[in-house]
Order: sequence, then C-alpha cells, then structure tokens
Amino acid sequence: MQRRTRRITAAVSAVVSSMLLSLSLTATPAQAATYNPVVFVHGLSSSSSSWNDWVADFKADGYTAAELDAWSYSWSQSNVTSAQQLATEVQRVLAATGASKVDLVVHSMGALSARYYLKNLGGTSYVDDFVSTAGTNHGTTVASWCSWLYTSCAEMYTGSSFLTALNSGDETPGSVSYASYWSNCDDALTPDTTAILSGATNVEVGCISHDEMNNDYGVYGQVRDFIA
Repeated sequence: MQRRTRRITAAVSAVVSSMLLSLSLTATPAQAATYNPVVFVHGLSSSSSSWNDWVADFKADGYTAAELDAWSYSWSQSNVTSAQQLATEVQRVLAATGASKVDLVVHSMGALSARYYLKNLGGTSYVDDFVSTAGTNHGTTVASWCSWLYTSCAEMYTGSSFLTALNSGDETPGSVSYASYWSNCDDALTPDTTAILSGATNVEVGCISHDEMNNDYGVYGQVRDFIA
C-alpha cells in the first residue's frame, strides 16, 4: 500500500513539474517600454527651461525623467565649443542610461552645434534621430543685431564661414534620421526656408512663432512620432 502511494505521489509530482516547466518556457514577462534618451539643445539667449512643456509632454507619453535631458550650455560661445561640450553630454547620458544611442531635439541656433557634433565629432555613431525645430540651419540675417557681440551669433549670420563649412557636402551625414520642422511666419529666420535641410524630412507646420516652435503641442506630436 505504501509502495502504491509513493508511485501515485511520484506521478503527480512529475505532472506538476512538467506543467511548471511548460509555463516557464511559454510565459513572457511584462516589460516597460523603453526609449532612446532625448537630449534637448536650446538656442540663442535661451536655456534648458525652454523645453519644460515638451519634457512634461514626453513624460505624459511614457518617457522617464532619466530619458529626458534638457541640456544647458553657454549660448554666447562658439558653436564649435558647444558641440564639443554636447559630445561630452551625450556620452554622459549614454553611460547613465545604458542606451547605445540618443535622439537629439534642437531649437533655433541649437541646430548648429548639434549638426557640427554630428558632422565633425563622430556624433553619427551615437545619435539615432535628429530633429530641428526652427533651426537656423543656413543662417539668418536677423543675427546682425548680435553678431558683433557674440561669437555664436556671428557664426549664425547668413554666409558666415562657419555655416559655409557646416553646409558643405552632405547636410545630413551618417545613418541618422533627420527632420526639420519650420514655420512660414518665423520672424527670426530670414528667409523661413533657411531651416530646410537637404536629405531630411522637412515639414512646414504653418504659422507658429519662433519662440513657440519648441513648446507647441501640435509640433510636439509630430516630433514624438518621428523619433518613436
């Protein structure tokens, strides 16, 4: 009787073990969605706070605070210096998050240091998507008011040697996905089409002021979908 009981117990144990093994092989653990960290680069006479609305929007759409880096830098210095500092910042974000690449989202003059980083400092190896909002990609004559005061502003003036070099050859190098969002009534960009990048997805968003381009919710939705 004891031998029979042991046989029944062993059989039941084998069935249970088989079921547990099957479940362990087929069950897929739930995992939270993860994104490339986003590094935001502000423009002239601005700061990281200019991204507050979009940072909040990205968080509402599932991004964590660690995945959103609104970077601050000294906007009066050369865009070359800012690009070198951006390279360091990108590496810091990658090390902190464990990601292999970031997405760059820039506004106005921030496009210049970010593009210099991509073109000249090996940034294409560490950036998945590049998004320019109201970017001064080919310069603006509006920069005449400050070109005698700040190196960065002189570099942003239409026809500067900095811009000539930056836009020579391929404007969208590497395997990075590029997009440029621009307004048809941007008083800070002369002409408005200076924002357009050859080889990028160029999107005219209608009449939105220069300062509103990087906190407008409609533009945000397009940017979010592009880098998703």
